[in-house]
Amino acid sequence: MIVRSRAPLRLGLAGGGTDVSPFCDQFGGFVMNVTIDKFAYATLDVSPDGLVEFHAHDAGVCERVEPQAVEAGPGPLQLMKGVYLRVCNDFLQGERPAIRIRAHSDAPPGSGLGSSSTMVVALVTAFAEYFALPLGEYEIAQLAYRIERVDLQLSGGKQDQYAAAFGGFNFMEFYDADRVIVNPLRIKDWIWSELEAGLVLYFTGVSRASAKIIDEQSRNIKEGKASSLDAMHRLKVEASQMKEALLRGDFERLAQVMQSGWEAKKLSASSISNPMIDEIEALAMRHGARATKVSGAGGGGFMMFLCDPAHRVDLVRALAGAGGTVFDTHFTHQGATAWKIG
Repeated sequence: MIVRSRAPLRLGLAGGGTDVSPFCDQFGGFVMNVTIDKFAYATLDVSPDGLVEFHAHDAGVCERVEPQAVEAGPGPLQLMKGVYLRVCNDFLQGERPAIRIRAHSDAPPGSGLGSSSTMVVALVTAFAEYFALPLGEYEIAQLAYRIERVDLQLSGGKQDQYAAAFGGFNFMEFYDADRVIVNPLRIKDWIWSELEAGLVLYFTGVSRASAKIIDEQSRNIKEGKASSLDAMHRLKVEASQMKEALLRGDFERLAQVMQSGWEAKKLSASSISNPMIDEIEALAMRHGARATKVSGAGGGGFMMFLCDPAHRVDLVRALAGAGGTVFDTHFTHQGATAWKIG
């Protein structure tokens, strides 16, 4: 039997960072996001020789090891190993089956699209299908969060795992004790189409270490740095404003909120923006962009721009000459899914 899975990457539209401890634990966090047609993929089947095989196709790394020797150390295989160990311990009574695990993603780590967390969700979803585990969307997202943040000690928030598990447009609430509420939004077709037509996704070509940025944000909150704390409260409010603008189809307000959110985000940590990002933002604004945002923690990766769809060609042409890559993208309804072959 072969099991395959995929989970969608996400765009953070507003509130990103308020899902990260300690802010969400103290004040509660709000995030507005949407999944797109870029995915993380996983495949599970029986290993032919009694070993556990880990294949990270993106990194070109493969490791074959005795089941009892699997350890989740750092490196390109740590997400796969972390999922394997957690599932074996929690659901298989410590048994370690000889299976082959293969994975790849449409986006590189550090892209700002939640690629690492989405990969963990894709892996957990594949394991749930392979071993018939009774896990719904909340359980898959929470398990993925614990593997990444607790077991592997990787810095980050909670929105990526829930976005990948649920899919679509979601307004998410984050509270202490890992309590999360996902509110799926029913976006009218014309609003969905207009937003999709006016959104331009641009990869700067520079992946960034999001953990350093997130650690700085968390440190600023713990130390009570006023400018960072005020910025996070603004981001939280703007997530609610973004939700309202989306439901109403108020695109002028939507662009205002996105740009205001980006300005607030830059105040939460010093490394979120840099001269390269500032230059690209200025270029985009000169060629029809109405709002700019760096996806994810910041510092590089993907940038997104909102424009009047009539100006899209001019904006894309200008960005294409800036050294990065413009990606066509569409929103998705569906979250993580898995299927059997044979």
